[in-house]
Amino acid sequence: MAAPGEEQDVMARYRSPLVSRYASAEMAYNFSERKKFSTWRRLWLYLAQAEKSLGLSITDEQIREMEANLDNIDFKMAAEEEKKLRHDVMAHVHTFAHCCPKAAAIIHLGATSCYVGDNTDLIVLRDGFNLLLPKLARVISRLADFAEKYADMPALGFTHYQPAQLTTVGKRCCLWIQDLCMDLQNLERARDDLRFRGVKGTTGTQASFLQLFEGDHSKVEELDRLVTEKAGFKRAYMVTGQTYSRKVDIGVLAVLASLGASIHKICTDIRLLANLKEIEEPFEKDQIGSSAMPYKRNPMRSERCCSLARHLMTLVMDPLQTAAVQWFERTLDDSANRRVCLAEAFLTADIILSTLQNVSEGLVVYPKVIERRIRQELPFMATENIIMAMVKAGGNRQDCHEKIRVLSQQAAAVVKQEGGDNDFIARVRADPYFSPIHKQLESLLDPSSFTGRAPQQVAKFLKDEVRPALIPYQSKMGGKVELAL
Repeated sequence: MAAPGEEQDVMARYRSPLVSRYASAEMAYNFSERKKFSTWRRLWLYLAQAEKSLGLSITDEQIREMEANLDNIDFKMAAEEEKKLRHDVMAHVHTFAHCCPKAAAIIHLGATSCYVGDNTDLIVLRDGFNLLLPKLARVISRLADFAEKYADMPALGFTHYQPAQLTTVGKRCCLWIQDLCMDLQNLERARDDLRFRGVKGTTGTQASFLQLFEGDHSKVEELDRLVTEKAGFKRAYMVTGQTYSRKVDIGVLAVLASLGASIHKICTDIRLLANLKEIEEPFEKDQIGSSAMPYKRNPMRSERCCSLARHLMTLVMDPLQTAAVQWFERTLDDSANRRVCLAEAFLTADIILSTLQNVSEGLVVYPKVIERRIRQELPFMATENIIMAMVKAGGNRQDCHEKIRVLSQQAAAVVKQEGGDNDFIARVRADPYFSPIHKQLESLLDPSSFTGRAPQQVAKFLKDEVRPALIPYQSKMGGKVELAL
C-alpha cells in the first residue's frame, strides 16, 4: 500500500506484468486489494449477523450501518493505521469502525485475524476457479470444433519426433483435448473440495466464542454453520489451527501446475508444427515476426503460453514447502509467500488460457504441406502392405522382403545423401518383379487406409466425453477472445 500522500508515477515503479500486461480484468480484480478488504468487511458483517441471530446484544442499527459501508473503504486511512499499528487486520478494523461508529464495538467480535484473512483467501480461491473453469471449457470447445473439422485429414505421426505411422490432424488435437478435459475435472474437484475455515478462534478451539455464548456448544456450532452458509460454502473444515491447513494450498496449486503442463505440451506441439509449416497459430496482418527478418512468422502466442506455463508449474513448490514448515497451530512465515504464489498461480493460469483460446480460434492448417510430408514418408510405411499384396498374388514373402529392402535403401540414399524426393514407389513401378500389383499401388498408398480408426475415435470421443463435459458451461462460451499485448 502506498505511503499517504505519495505521488504515484506508475511508469517509475515495478509492476507485475501478470497484471499490467496480460491478465484479464476479472482475475486481476479477484486478487485486488479492493476485493480483499471489501470481503473482510462482508465477513465481519456475516459474523455480526450470525451472532445477533444467536442472541448476542447486537442491534439492527449496527447491522445496517455495517451493510451501508461494505465498499466505503478509506484506503489512505487504512495505510496510515497499518503504518502505525504494524497489523493489517487491526488497521482495517479501525478504518471500518471509523465509518461505522455505532457498530465499532462489535466489529470482529470474538474473532482472530485469520477469520477474515483465511476465509477471504478461500473465497478468492473459489472465485478464481469459477473464473478459470469457463475459460478452460471455451478452449476445449474451440479445439473440439477444430478436431471435428479435421477428423479425417491424414497427417504424419511422430514418435521420438521421428516419422511414425499416420494419424489425423483431428486425432492429434484430441490428445490435447483429453489432457485439458482431465484438467477441467481436476479444477472442478479442487474447487468443490474447498471448505470454509469458518469461525474457529485463535488456535482453532473456538474458546472465545464458547465464552461469548456462556458455554453453549450448540450455539458455537450453529455460529460456524451460519457464517459458512452466508459465505456460500456448503462445508467448513471441522478442525483448524489458527489457519486452515496449508495442504489445501498444495491441492489448489497442484491442479493449476498440471494445467500448465498440459498447455506447455500443446503449445510446444503447435510450435513444432509451425516449423514444419503444417499448422500455424493466427498471425495478424500488421504483426511483425522479427525486427531483423521480415519474412518470419514466429509463434509468439504459443511461446508466451510455454513461457508462462513454466512459471505456473514451479509455483506449486511454494505451498509444498510452506505446509512442511508450519509449526504447531501456525507460524507467520506463510503469509508473505502466499500473497505471491496464490495470486500469481491464478493470474498466470488465466493468461495462458486466454492466449490458448486465441490460438485455438485461429489455427491455420496447410493441407498441401501435410500431403507432401506424407508422400515423403508413406512409401516406406507401405512396404508391409506391398509384401502382403505380393504374397496374395502368388509371390514369396522372403524374396519380396529382400527386393523391398534393397529398393528402400536406394530410395533412402536419394533422400539423405542427395537431398532428393523419395522415389521408392517409382523404383517399385520400374521393377518387373512387382508387375502383379502395379495396378494396386495407388490403393495401397491411399493415406486414409493408414489412419486406422482415428476418425471414428475422434467422433466417439467428442460425442461421449468432451461435449457432455462442456454442458455446464454452455451459457458462458461467449465470443472470441482479444489477445493482450
